[in-house]
Amino acid sequence: FLAQMMAGVNPEQVQIGENKFISKSALLSNLKTYNLYYAGEALQLRHREEEGELIIEGLLNIFWGLRRPIRLQMQDGKEPIKPAPFLSRRDANTAESEKQRRKLVPPTIEVTGPVDQSEHCREATGDRGEEEEAAQLQRTRSDVGGRRLGGKTELSNQRRIRRHRFDQPKHTSVFTPAFGSVTNVRINSSMTTAQVLRVLLNKFKIENSPEEFSLFLLHTSGERVQLKRGDHPLTIRVLQGPCEQVSKIFLMEVDQVEEVTYDVAQYIKLEIPVLQSFIDKLTEEELREMEKLKQRYSDLRCMIQNHMQRLADKAVC
Repeated sequence: FLAQMMAGVNPEQVQIGENKFISKSALLSNLKTYNLYYAGEALQLRHREEEGELIIEGLLNIFWGLRRPIRLQMQDGKEPIKPAPFLSRRDANTAESEKQRRKLVPPTIEVTGPVDQSEHCREATGDRGEEEEAAQLQRTRSDVGGRRLGGKTELSNQRRIRRHRFDQPKHTSVFTPAFGSVTNVRINSSMTTAQVLRVLLNKFKIENSPEEFSLFLLHTSGERVQLKRGDHPLTIRVLQGPCEQVSKIFLMEVDQVEEVTYDVAQYIKLEIPVLQSFIDKLTEEELREMEKLKQRYSDLRCMIQNHMQRLADKAVC
């Protein structure tokens, strides 16, 4: 509290962006509505106070709105974690029921006769070699700019590949998340847009620079607002309300998306003839204002000229 007073920060105000604040009571009221909407779900948010500062933390849904593929890191042939669609409550219940059903099924035990150990070792060695070869083939095919393995690899080459398997550098896989699919990140209200972007990119091992992306707030009206680097996305989400049918936070490329103001957004969904009629009316109004302005300057010009003429007549007399 003392540190906030010395820094000139009102302890009853919560920062939501650069030089933007909101009262703590108003934010808590919005947070209460937000948590009632998500009652019993993982998207509920928690809050606490640290040295007089209100901290909200929890999961934030972010929708994918990318137009270009992103580069995902992969190492030692392992597929990177690709953004998966968010499961609804019904899908989650179905998956849980299937898991419980599998647990209830008793395991099947097969009794076999004695097996020759030398033959068993040879078969295990062969299977392991085939699995490693298949893994190496999968890694090579997924490398960007990589070449396919052609023909049958010799045994010496297989051993050399296995021996240097862990010395392979990182590889890259390209992937484009489905537009409008959703993921989430665990953040808190003190984190800025730039920090949230880094958390999201690190979650999926995305190699692209955070400077290529930004978070956009999209409304059903068509309004599209880019969050500034110093804004606090989780707080803004709470203030916008919990319903994602009204507004969503999207991850988009900075150079692919333009902001749409509310004044423009209200005309976006109208039919072309209606929009054309608006343009015609605006053109007529513009012409009328131009004529008024011309007449005003013409009257001023006449007044000045008449005054100059009177001064000239007095000088002659």
